[in-house]
Amino acid sequence: AARQPVPAAARAQAAKPPMLASVDPALFKGLAYRSIGPSRGGRVTSVTGVPSQPKTFYMGVASGGVFRTTDGGATWAPITDFQIPLGSIGSIAVADSNPDIIYVGTGSDGVRSNVSTGRGIYKSTDGGKTWAFAGLRDGGQTGAIRIHPTNPDIAIAAMTGDIFKANTERGVFKTTDGGKTWKKVLYVNDQMGAMDVEFKPGDPNKI
Repeated sequence: AARQPVPAAARAQAAKPPMLASVDPALFKGLAYRSIGPSRGGRVTSVTGVPSQPKTFYMGVASGGVFRTTDGGATWAPITDFQIPLGSIGSIAVADSNPDIIYVGTGSDGVRSNVSTGRGIYKSTDGGKTWAFAGLRDGGQTGAIRIHPTNPDIAIAAMTGDIFKANTERGVFKTTDGGKTWKKVLYVNDQMGAMDVEFKPGDPNKI
């Protein structure tokens, strides 16, 4: 059979070199890191963005709660003051399917001599205006919270447990009712907790 001619556009595409195969380092000489604040709260312990809102980011700190920017970092506002009763934040998760739904796990998982014990998970359903307790008060430090990509009532949490003594509220927990109840789905013993957990991209049945 006769070979079909390759369209000119396809030939041109095939001939293109890989995108950004090499970059001249001189292009970066004018760039420099700079602090964009805020200037309180200590070290950053958690940060997450919102894919559907490219300039919105949430930041949790070691002793100042949660801050939000909606302008790409030009300004930051505290959004948990007087609502979440401690400032130590371990994890923040925003639902991809509904960015008004936010879970915050208290207790920084960067354990050091002056760490504050976490007091469970808090949830907002109005984009961070108000917060309510959502369980796992004795889960200690929160390593990670992940929200199901299409169902925001389903979430998983990695909890380190009480770092000062043995306790049983540690390991991986799952909620299917938006944080009203949590089921312990992975537990080793009362001295071993969990630091991270992920849904497999494209298949949230695999964790």
